[in-house]
Formats: sequence, structure tokens, C-alpha cells
Amino acid sequence: MQVTETLNDGLKRGYAIKVTAAELEAKVNEKLAEAQPEVEMKGFRKGKVPMALLKKQFGQRVMGEAMQESIDGAMNEHFEASGDRPAMQPQVKMTNEDWKEGDDVEVEMSYEALPDIPEVDFSKVKLEKMVVKAEDEAVAEALGNLAETAQDFKARKKGSKAKDGDQVVIDFVGKVDGEAFEGGSAEDYPLTLGSNSFIPGFEDQLVGVKAGEEKAVTVTFPEDYQAENLKGKEAVFDCTVKEVKQPVAAEINDELATKFGAEDLDALKGQISERLEAEYAGAARAVMKRGLLDALDDMVDFDLPPALVDAEAGQIAHQLWHEENPDVEGHDHPEIEATDEHRKLASRRVRLGLLLAEIGQKAEVQVSDAEMTQAIMAQARQYPGQERQFFEFVQQNQQMQQQLRAPLFEDKVVDHIFENATVTEKEVSKDDLQKAVEALDDE
Repeated sequence: MQVTETLNDGLKRGYAIKVTAAELEAKVNEKLAEAQPEVEMKGFRKGKVPMALLKKQFGQRVMGEAMQESIDGAMNEHFEASGDRPAMQPQVKMTNEDWKEGDDVEVEMSYEALPDIPEVDFSKVKLEKMVVKAEDEAVAEALGNLAETAQDFKARKKGSKAKDGDQVVIDFVGKVDGEAFEGGSAEDYPLTLGSNSFIPGFEDQLVGVKAGEEKAVTVTFPEDYQAENLKGKEAVFDCTVKEVKQPVAAEINDELATKFGAEDLDALKGQISERLEAEYAGAARAVMKRGLLDALDDMVDFDLPPALVDAEAGQIAHQLWHEENPDVEGHDHPEIEATDEHRKLASRRVRLGLLLAEIGQKAEVQVSDAEMTQAIMAQARQYPGQERQFFEFVQQNQQMQQQLRAPLFEDKVVDHIFENATVTEKEVSKDDLQKAVEALDDE
């Protein structure tokens, strides 16, 4: 087997690989000899089929396998010996297309090698970490929002009409064809108008009622109603309105705190402070990560595989085109050309991606099975009722697994650099942090 270099230009590599006819024949004979003990053929005992007959029967198929294995073996030996790592799948083409049995096999292999990536002295990476404390005003605002969600109701003035969003306390008896039906009656039932918790059209007919009023509400049960005997039937509910109440925010006290699982109001405030500061920390980390990537981009420079940059630029151009043309959901659109601006951004992304991958590999950063499972479950929640199917889809789809693993790996590498970089904390206001986060979107 001969491997001859034909191209060495920057990161571009080209090689001519020749597998001689003698080598191929030897490999075919070897494979047939391995299979011979298990071969059964009419007229011969198992394992006693002559080699000449085996070659006639299976030689052509085995020849194809021998070719592929020889070429794959030559490529693997080349990469082990050279230390090259191809940026993308190498292009392999047979050059003597008129090949016939007894000829040498001649193959052309070309690829772009990944560059040598320089070491980074993390101690020279200087970063600022924004720290925001949960101020009393922010805690009070969050408490107010909680009180709104845990709203109470208080009686309206006597004679007031019920509005959408009000609560009416009613007695009702439901009848179909003049007969009361099981489950269609209740007393002192608190119904919030506009909640859509009753049959469609029921609540709308109670808007405008007053306490003490009686009203007959006529509705039609949906065709998909769970009770078979009521599907599609018209029903009349005789309602007596006992109270009309307006919504009010719950009082901010210990009782409110217990509704949200806290022991008392002080404990709830503490939980809110922790949650707010965790949110601030997440935003501050995003700002610091951008600062890290900018610093690395300034510190490190190396040649980039053109094919990777072209692929990334094309993807960026395609994504931005769809953002500007949201009405086009598929890919039936004109060809999208990448601009110099797209290539500039692509070069940064490829450079940083290769650098972080190298740092992660040297630091032996791993994404655990538990972390992957957690990421898959988080994604699965976006498909209510189909979580199991999504989970199984990801398990069977290597590309999807890689899409989920990549950001986890990147974040772990970033944390590794944070631990070894020079980080200075700076206490700032919530507004300052917000401006810094907004600046990320503007870049």
C-alpha cells in the first residue's frame, strides 16, 4: 500500500492512496479463509467447501469489503502517523473508475486539517463579575405580584352588577328535557366569570347579574363532553345568585406566605431574595461569559479550516434570513449568499469553538449521563403529553444528542476557565446589570 502526498497548502491536505492488486487478493483470500469453517453449500460438508468455489461464489462481494477495509485502514494509519485531525469528513474518490479485477486500486483523499491551537494562560484573562443584591423594592414588587396571583374576593356594594373577572356565589340546578341530571346541581358554588371553568357560554350569561337575582342559563354540552348521556344536549341551569364579589389582591401577610409554602412572611421574603439574586447571578454570568469570549478572541489567533468557516457563515446567513422573513417556514426560497459580515462572525465562532473544545479536552471536561438526562427532560417539557416520545427520539438520534450536549460542554469549559481566570467582583445596581444584558443583544 502506498500513500503519497499531493497537496500541502495551509490546512489543506491531499493524498494519493494505492492498494496493489496483490494486497487486495491476499486480503480477499484471508477473509474467505476466515469464513470457510462456517460455510455450508450443497454437496459439501460444513467447512469443506473448496476455496476456488468460495471465491467464485463470494469473491466479488468480499472484494468490495476488502477494498473498503484497505482504504479505511490506510486512512487511519495516515492520521495516526501524521497526527492530523480532519476538520470535516475527508473526501475520498476512486481515480481509476475503469477498475477491473486484477488492477491496483487508486484513491484520492483530501481534507482540511484542524490547526494547532495555542495554549492559553488563564491567569492573564481578567474578568469583571457583576454582583447585584436583592433590594427591598425588588422584593416588595415580587411580593405584590404574588399577591395578585393569589387574589381574594370581597363583596361588591349591594345592587352591583357582576363584571367579567368577578366571582359569583350561586346555587344551581341543571336540567335536560326538564329532568335534573346527576352532577348538575350545587349550592354556594364560587364561580369566577371569565375563568372558562364551566360549559362554554355559561359564564357569559351571568355577566350583569345582581345578588338575589334568579337566572335561567341555557347552554349546549360539547360533542366531546366526558359524560356520554350529555354529549351535544341542550341544558337549562336554574341559578340563584347569592353574592357578587370583586377581585382584590391578597393581603401581604403570614397567611399569604403559607399559600406559597413558606413558614411566615419573613421566610417568604428570604426565598424571594434568594430567587432574585439567583436570577441576577445568571444574567451576570451571561455578561461575564461574553467578556471571556471577547478576551479569548483578542488573545488567540490561528488559521481556520475554510470549509468550517464557509459552513458556519452559510448557517448564520440562513438563520438571519429566516428571522427577517418569518412567514417562510420551509426552505423553499432563493439561495442565500453569505456576506463578509457573516464570514467575520463565522470566523469568530469557529475560532472560539475550536479553542473551547481544545481546552475542554485537555481539562478532561465531561458531560455526565445525569446532566444529559436533565437537559433532555427540560426540552421534553416543551411538548406536553409527548415527553416520552421526545425522550425516545433523542435516544435514537445522535445529531440531536450532540445539539443538547454541545452547550452543556461549552458551559462547563467556560466555568473551568472562570475558576482559573482573574475575576474581580463589582457590586452594581439591577439597572446597570439590565443595561449590560441588553447590550449583549445589540452586539
